[in-house]
Amino acid sequence: MRIWLSRPHMGGREEAYVAEAFASNFIAPLGPQLNAFEDTVATYLGGDVGCVGLSSGSAALHLGLRLSGVETDDVVWVCSMTFAGGIFPVLYQNATPVFLDLSADSWTLCVETLETQLKAAAAANALPKALVPTDLYGQSVALEPIETLCAEYGVKLIVDSAESLGARDASGRRCGTGGDVSILSFNGNKIITTGGGGMLVSRDRALLDAARMLSTQARDPAPHYEHSTYGYNYRLGNVPAAIGLGQMEVLDARVSARRAIFDRYVAAFADRPGITFMPEPEGAYSSHWLTAATFDPALCGRTREDIRLMLLEEQIEARPLWKPMHMQPLFAGTTYHGTGVDERLFEQGLCLPSGSDMTEAEQDEVIARITDYLDAA
Repeated sequence: MRIWLSRPHMGGREEAYVAEAFASNFIAPLGPQLNAFEDTVATYLGGDVGCVGLSSGSAALHLGLRLSGVETDDVVWVCSMTFAGGIFPVLYQNATPVFLDLSADSWTLCVETLETQLKAAAAANALPKALVPTDLYGQSVALEPIETLCAEYGVKLIVDSAESLGARDASGRRCGTGGDVSILSFNGNKIITTGGGGMLVSRDRALLDAARMLSTQARDPAPHYEHSTYGYNYRLGNVPAAIGLGQMEVLDARVSARRAIFDRYVAAFADRPGITFMPEPEGAYSSHWLTAATFDPALCGRTREDIRLMLLEEQIEARPLWKPMHMQPLFAGTTYHGTGVDERLFEQGLCLPSGSDMTEAEQDEVIARITDYLDAA
């Protein structure tokens, strides 16, 4: 049987919550399951946040940018190593992206690069309207120093926590509670899923109310359809939210399972030269949504792509780390600040199968295939 990178993993209660939605005929668009899902996530995150369930993480980012005042010709700084859905909404707002490198110590946004570039931009009267750092592969960015810098320079902070629900930063704060706005994703391969969907998180109640209005076609309160601005069909449906309710009951168990999988990979390859796993900063608690590793061919004898293709032949799905956005054809010629840490990670980086439903036998097979392949180099 094929070993998948990260597939949905139901907990058992999802079907009961969906049945409740069907029994009450709250099928679409809104309903009590959606309200309960938003409340459950908000309670889990803590920090006096509120949540708005949306159709995707990208939809949440789009609304976050718009409600943060990002408009045509504004500049938005973004982590270059991120999923395309974490940058495309900047284009929806006709804004200009500028890309930032990662730290080799955390594989998340380099705070030193950010601080240096903010100082330079302030001196040139060219500060960005917003910053969008990514919690990469389930690991939180350095929230506190980033929040401090954004407050100092008056830059809106929208934290892309799409990959990190269930994780915490070094201070103990849960991912999804940072900045002016945070976004979550419940795509099919995430820690928990609604089959597709996302969430906007904020402490700003007026912003949350505006997000609800914009995400339901910007309908003004009136008995007829009245519109004073344009909106989107971005609201999460009640039935997918019912699945999310069941998934939230097993979130911490799913994170624990993925952390254990990560630890087994680390232990299995501890004595192998040229293999490095994503470092976890002291005090942080990564969800290890995906186990991210690098393979240095000069030391281990095989390239990342050699290993990926070998695994594919054995019906094992692995995937390169995100290709940095400044290397994408779409963004040729855009501004990039960094030393190429993300470029090296992409060149050598591979995400290994990490699904929380992986058996030990499946993980042993992945380890054995890689080990045998490296031994034959």
